[in-house]
Amino acid sequence: MALSNRQLFLQHVAQTSPAPIGLEIVKAQGIHMWDANGKAYVDLISGFSVMNIGHGNERVKEAIHQQVDDYMHLMVYGEIIETPQVQYAKRLSELLPPSLNCVYFTNSGAEATEGAMKLAKRVTNRSQIIAFNNAYHGSTQGALSIMGGEYWRQAYRPLLPDVLHLDFNTQEAIDSITEATACVVAEVIQAEAGAQPAEQAWLQALREKCTATGTLLVFDEIQTGFGRTGTMWAFEQYGVVPDILLLGKALGGGLPLGAFIASHKHMQQLTHQPVLGHISTFAGHPVCCAAGRAALEELQKLVTANHLLPAVAEKEALIRQCLQHPAIRNIHGRGLLLAVEFESADLCQRICHAAVQAGLVTDWFLFAPHCLRVAPPLIITEQELEAACALLTQTISAVVATQAASS
Repeated sequence: MALSNRQLFLQHVAQTSPAPIGLEIVKAQGIHMWDANGKAYVDLISGFSVMNIGHGNERVKEAIHQQVDDYMHLMVYGEIIETPQVQYAKRLSELLPPSLNCVYFTNSGAEATEGAMKLAKRVTNRSQIIAFNNAYHGSTQGALSIMGGEYWRQAYRPLLPDVLHLDFNTQEAIDSITEATACVVAEVIQAEAGAQPAEQAWLQALREKCTATGTLLVFDEIQTGFGRTGTMWAFEQYGVVPDILLLGKALGGGLPLGAFIASHKHMQQLTHQPVLGHISTFAGHPVCCAAGRAALEELQKLVTANHLLPAVAEKEALIRQCLQHPAIRNIHGRGLLLAVEFESADLCQRICHAAVQAGLVTDWFLFAPHCLRVAPPLIITEQELEAACALLTQTISAVVATQAASS
């Protein structure tokens, strides 16, 4: 007897957890996904902040098809002029402060982190990196070195030396920045900590101390970029500009793409001593860049026509209003990156599992397993949000009742 796709998945696809969600999705459109049995699910996490404009956008698919017809891979990154890369880099630069005008495309957000760390060392001729507890920047060796959790780091030592892990939003972090520090890598909103925003005064003080010591400030907006918090970039809400910006997730419009962005002057450090100071075969793949540019243009069109980004704050308020339950302790976050807090990780896991069974795809956070993720596509309507929140509230009630009956 032939094995089912689920059996093949468990046998031949490398597993990342002992209990994967395991849905066999055969179609996705807008905010919905459908499994092999025809059951519909609301995507409450946007493929982890990837599908900001929803699944199956026609403009993105058209751009992909056109680029595939023109050409796909040509040569190692940075040697051939590829129109999708050039035009997308130009469009991104137009939406960023003047000092962020040079884009290095990568294959992922983790690779963007790696490139930024190398660039900071070259520009400053220093080695020390300051990162934050409960921060996530990817799981490659370098990115793992600055991940803010020993649980994930301990199995892969030795990692990069000269990395300080400090607490977010603390004066100790500001005081620890010195003339020996190459860069400080920070999320504007610590996503995997349960969507914990930086404090306004703290982020401004971080910028001031980095400037005073010649330290590069790196903002990781891999999850928060492209409107998820209500502005195109979360750092716009703070009046603080980084020296290097990390992007990923929604950058590729559903295809794999990351980027680190800095000034043209800084980026030139990667071209000499050594030449090819940072290189990748498939980085900035033309099909991915074509898809990402189309997704960005579609997002901008929705902003103009439907006031999409101001509506993100309204949708946040609606979620906070609709998600009312005695089991909910708090709701953290900003815009459509929210964390619903429960009393324990066990309760949260039960609710996540039950929500999937009820038709809501959600998950928890790496450093906040007691929090449930609510980060739907930005295009979700208020009516769809109300229905999703009602179903989630019913699910919470059912899980709590079952837990009470068994105790």
